[in-house]
Amino acid sequence: MTDTTPQAESLVELAARKQLPRHQHMDRATVRWIAANRPDLREIPLAPLPEATRRLLHRAAVPAEWWLEGRVADSLHGVRHALRTAALAALLARAAGLDAADTGDLVVAAAVHDCRRVHDQDDRGHGARAAAWLVQNADMVWRHFGLVPSAGRTHRAAVAVGLHDVPYSSFTADEHTAYDQARQLCDLVKAADALDRYRLPKVNWWPDTAHVRVSAFDRFRATAFDLVLRSENAHLDGRGGGESVHEALRQKGLLS
Repeated sequence: MTDTTPQAESLVELAARKQLPRHQHMDRATVRWIAANRPDLREIPLAPLPEATRRLLHRAAVPAEWWLEGRVADSLHGVRHALRTAALAALLARAAGLDAADTGDLVVAAAVHDCRRVHDQDDRGHGARAAAWLVQNADMVWRHFGLVPSAGRTHRAAVAVGLHDVPYSSFTADEHTAYDQARQLCDLVKAADALDRYRLPKVNWWPDTAHVRVSAFDRFRATAFDLVLRSENAHLDGRGGGESVHEALRQKGLLS
């Protein structure tokens, strides 16, 4: 389907009619619908993230030229989704006890996991494309985050990116082998990506524990929901993609 649907129609209306366009952009009516359908989520107190992690997240709104398709950069799978996924990955990393190096690789992987998407529908293979791009551009990417890449770090992050859009039950033999080489990073990227599904315009597309393998997943549902609402409202109010998410993270006490 081409992007000819009038802007007056909300994503939630289009989803109900199974007429979502290839490139999907948030709108006020959909944000109101998300707020009205808030699940019964348990809030937990959140301590500020470590300084090193905060520095990474300030850089995790990655440059627009890293996106393969410019129309995706501002869509449901664009900069805001990538940055929220990176922040949620950082929270999951802290809960899992990851050290600074592994947390850095996880944030890098989360920030670029969708950068090779060409549309917002079922773009199969976009994870593998992003993984290949990450390997080819490792020096540039890690330098952007103020980190030093190595072959091992790049490989593990690329595996996590490459498998993020492949269900565990669909892994091939080669994918199982790759997964075993970066199991924790893969699980955390998948979980962080899934937590940000509250932005999607159907309740049955929202986060589902059945599809993840991270025990702390449920602890951060309320945080994930609030980050969607706050950042999407801020963006609709005129803030840039990165700025809107950073503001939401500050409101939650995670960034200074």
